[in-house]
Amino acid sequence: MTARPTRRTASGRSRTAVAGATAVAAALLLTSCGDQTDAAVARREAAKNRDTSAPLFKLLPKDIQEKALIQVGSDITYKPVEFRSDGAIEGIDPDLAAVLGKELGVKLNFNNATFDTLMGGMKSKRYDIAMSAMTDTRERQQGIDSGTGKKIGEGVDFIDYLNVGVSIYTQKGKTKGIDSWDALCGKKIAVQRGTVSHDLAKTQSKKCEKNGAQPIAMEAFDNDSEAQTRLRTGGVDAVSSDYPVAAYAVKVSGHGNDFQMVGGAPVKAAPYGIAVPKGSEKLRDALKAALERAIGSGAYAKVLDKWDVKEAAVEEAKLNGGS
Repeated sequence: MTARPTRRTASGRSRTAVAGATAVAAALLLTSCGDQTDAAVARREAAKNRDTSAPLFKLLPKDIQEKALIQVGSDITYKPVEFRSDGAIEGIDPDLAAVLGKELGVKLNFNNATFDTLMGGMKSKRYDIAMSAMTDTRERQQGIDSGTGKKIGEGVDFIDYLNVGVSIYTQKGKTKGIDSWDALCGKKIAVQRGTVSHDLAKTQSKKCEKNGAQPIAMEAFDNDSEAQTRLRTGGVDAVSSDYPVAAYAVKVSGHGNDFQMVGGAPVKAAPYGIAVPKGSEKLRDALKAALERAIGSGAYAKVLDKWDVKEAAVEEAKLNGGS
């Protein structure tokens, strides 16, 4: 609303009187519309999401209990693990997060970010955890850059919840002889930046050169969708990504006419883990207990069945099972 200018009367009004009138007007506005301050919104959201009777609510840190939210960093462009559909966030990770939230009595709230910024987001406390098809590796546990071998942070703990491998796919009917990682020498491959596929491609490229072959020409993208588009338009010879993502892309892109899987069984099978910053042991242990209950109750299996990834199921919730 735009205030209409008024002239002061001869006697005038004191600044105190004006300030008082403004405060009253503001109070009336808040009363009529409801308190819209950030703190008030946060309190209402917490009240809506909090379930103090949930089995594991008391295991959570006090600050999480109070806000009733666990902020999750995630790259929401990775079908079928996490993605948007008509504005809603869907996929394996969001569905599992909902199951964990019921056990804990709070909401796991997903925040979109590029994959290679998730570690920094946890370090800066923007996110409490990361759940984003993140492979549990020793380097990530120890805060070591896999490319340089240098220490770049305190690292994270992982609660492992899926066992997956890495696959290769090409344009359908245009495999260009790619039937293994060794056959990628001299070829162009697209990957998502900072992933295990990216690391494997770097390692394989060095192996190619060591054996006297041409290195792999790599194109790294912020998300897997961009890598798929690059392959679909013929800009690269192949894409490498985690098996659930590769299998989903082959199945649905172009109604199954765009891509085909090559290279045999997935390689380097490793666990996906929920990443929790070092020093957040109470939150980590509460999440681990929630996953254990979900596995035991069958709720975990229902999510995996829904997304056709039951072969990737874990039998127990392990900490830092990656290598």
